[in-house]
Amino acid sequence: MTPKSAIAAALLASIAMPATAQEAPDIEMWRLDCGTIELSDAGPFSDTHLYDGEQRTLTDSCYLIRNDEKYLLWDAGFPAALKGKSNTQWVFTVSLTETIPEQLAKIGIDPAEVTYVGLSHYHDDHIGQARDFPGAELLIGHGDAEAVTSGRMEATRAQLAPWLAEGARGKVTRVAADHDVFGDGSVRIVAMHGHTPGHKSLVVKLPRMGTLMLTGDLYHFEEQIENRGVPQFNTDRADTLASMDRFDRMADNLDATIVIQHDPRHLVRLPTFPESAQ
Repeated sequence: MTPKSAIAAALLASIAMPATAQEAPDIEMWRLDCGTIELSDAGPFSDTHLYDGEQRTLTDSCYLIRNDEKYLLWDAGFPAALKGKSNTQWVFTVSLTETIPEQLAKIGIDPAEVTYVGLSHYHDDHIGQARDFPGAELLIGHGDAEAVTSGRMEATRAQLAPWLAEGARGKVTRVAADHDVFGDGSVRIVAMHGHTPGHKSLVVKLPRMGTLMLTGDLYHFEEQIENRGVPQFNTDRADTLASMDRFDRMADNLDATIVIQHDPRHLVRLPTFPESAQ
């Protein structure tokens, strides 16, 4: 057999996979309520004064994705200690009604069953309950992990202590670029740097609803897609704009439904908990 015919035979063999190997994974996704954010002034969400003086209500969304018998928790909301309270700092008043484990109990899932905790980035409203899943593997952007362990973010490092504290034993994957979570293409963490050094978004392929793209904090509300509002507190403006361009092109090419995690107007794009998106 010539080298060319050997390559052709290998390609044909890879295409002619057994039917069982080609079956789509059994996958579904739940949107979890991980808090509410009241903004007295949305001005900080644009470094060109697009939203000065605007009052807004944002939601804090987390997501549980089941792939056969494995589970990914995407973002971990506000700390459980906030439950039943509200806290005001700067222009933010934040509150939490129900913890993630309490919501998981309603669909019969124990925190110990969660295989991965994936974080879009290191801000407090996305990592608050991560420590409730110490047995899970942490998936975090490489740039974010480097920042958290740099010695300048000790409070954040304490919140992620099972994985990032000195001597921690929790399994952690520092995702530098893109990452196929389950190894079958159904859920991919994609690099969208700029909000933080290692910020990520999530692409989820569902059998019925099709492809969804969860923004993380690339966008906080819909207007930012059109007018390119870059928050004053982002770590890199150029990276943010490049990520917005990549995200939008990817969404167009995948014919994806965009879900802005903080925009309450996007809640209707997914079934209401405890129903799942499939």
